[in-house]
Amino acid sequence: MKAFLFPGQGSQFVGMGKDLFESKKKAKSLFNIANEILGFKITDIMFNGSAEDLKQTNITQPSIFLHSVILFKTSEINHVSAVAGHSLGEFSALTAIGCLSFEDGLKLVIKRASAMQKACESSKSTMAAVLGMSDELVEKICKNYEDVVPANYNSPGQLVISGSNSGINKISSELSNKGGKVILLPVGGGFHSPYMDPAKKELGDAINNTKFSKPVCSIYQNYDANSELSVEKIKEKLILQLTSPVKWTQTIEKMISDGILEFYECGPGRVLQGLVKKISREVDTSSI
Repeated sequence: MKAFLFPGQGSQFVGMGKDLFESKKKAKSLFNIANEILGFKITDIMFNGSAEDLKQTNITQPSIFLHSVILFKTSEINHVSAVAGHSLGEFSALTAIGCLSFEDGLKLVIKRASAMQKACESSKSTMAAVLGMSDELVEKICKNYEDVVPANYNSPGQLVISGSNSGINKISSELSNKGGKVILLPVGGGFHSPYMDPAKKELGDAINNTKFSKPVCSIYQNYDANSELSVEKIKEKLILQLTSPVKWTQTIEKMISDGILEFYECGPGRVLQGLVKKISREVDTSSI
């Protein structure tokens, strides 16, 4: 059994997708469709822009989505047992397996990025990665701060937290004093936390007004790490994901317990390969 994994923000790089555009006719066509939907040439930014340009949420999310989905759709993939995506990657995964059309998947990602950007601008929040501490200890410390929550369970010993700027600064000192290494992340706000609540209705309305087809295989979702085939449940968990932690460690553990031992990362970078290897040394990982 093999699964395909789709990355989220942080995997982007200048030049992403350019080889696909230049070498595959279908890829070029899909990129041009995306440019028309967006109303500007995102391909110019992806292929020749600056790293700073690619960091903007409204550019980052559609860029990673496009690279991931177009790579999947132009590769010779014969069998997929399951898929999963890290945060934004859930939308890529659902589009790759036909639960969402290419056009609708991209439109939802655009709406998501816009809504999240507006939520970021309405609050002074941020994120930090905590390394070298157990999830349980980080969770316990977070409970002492009403404005800080766990946001991304990436792998054992790597948990990202979200919170107010002041809350993150305060908790960082405590975590460091207790042996953790804290790295402030260059993000626009506190993703996967209550600080994204203003974006929830806008994204929810868009999801509920979009046609979803029954997926051809299970998707393991961030919200609860469980596999899902129900269209209504998939939509519900996509909305809840926005303000809930990404349970990536739990997702990979569940997939492995369900018999999946081959993982292929589909998209820019190799971040997810590294995380999967940290979660389990007994599986095969590679990129497509």
